[in-house]
Amino acid sequence: MDLTGLLGDLRAESEELDGLVADLDEHDWRRETPAPGWTVAHQIAHLAWTDEKALLAATDQEGFRAEAEAAPANTRGYVERGAERGAREASAELLERWREGRKRLSTALAATPESTRLPWFGPSMSVASMVTARLMETWAHGQDVADALGVTRTPSPRLRHIARIGVRTRDFAYGVHGLQPPPEEFRVELTGPDGDAWHWGPPHAQQRVTGPALDFCLLVTQRRHLEDTALRAVGSDALQWVRIAQAFAGPPGQGRAPGQFA
Repeated sequence: MDLTGLLGDLRAESEELDGLVADLDEHDWRRETPAPGWTVAHQIAHLAWTDEKALLAATDQEGFRAEAEAAPANTRGYVERGAERGAREASAELLERWREGRKRLSTALAATPESTRLPWFGPSMSVASMVTARLMETWAHGQDVADALGVTRTPSPRLRHIARIGVRTRDFAYGVHGLQPPPEEFRVELTGPDGDAWHWGPPHAQQRVTGPALDFCLLVTQRRHLEDTALRAVGSDALQWVRIAQAFAGPPGQGRAPGQFA
């Protein structure tokens, strides 16, 4: 998909989450989500904070690098403090900050040459990868909000972007766990929301992961435990991967406990 299409999908994902929180009262903004210590407000504050950092990376690369270099070595604590500050804002102010920030980011990314490499807290990334990463984060934190509110979201074809990140970050997941990734590619075969087949990797690979695309996306964003999905891993290496899969940057995530959403 071209950059215009990616940005359209990011806007659609953001608007879907916006629809979940726009009419919440203050009590529901303070509702606990499945992420320990994070309320609905923390989830939106985190998205707003990360959008602001992405905007800085897109518009002032040297400024972003200076800020990233000055950040504490404990990346998780740095990110959580950003969410904590935002969560203390009045809900109306936080919602408006998130809305305005994502608009500015979309405009900036649309104006950035697609060949540009954008700095980030991990490896640098292309403009398209930055857009896809923002979509993945919006969807994942939106899942936490939906779970907190007891809402079941209808899966969309936008999941394909998230599934692709999940596949492409296989070696990253091994690395953050201090493990050597297997040299051979895996085969990943998923069924999309509309019943279409999505696949990556050699068709005759011995190590394979198959199942619903939604479950794979929930797994690689660590919103569901492997045991609570219909995914099937064939081969010891594939089984190891689905136990540590992580599509987002930073140290190993805490994930979710098995049976948490039974």
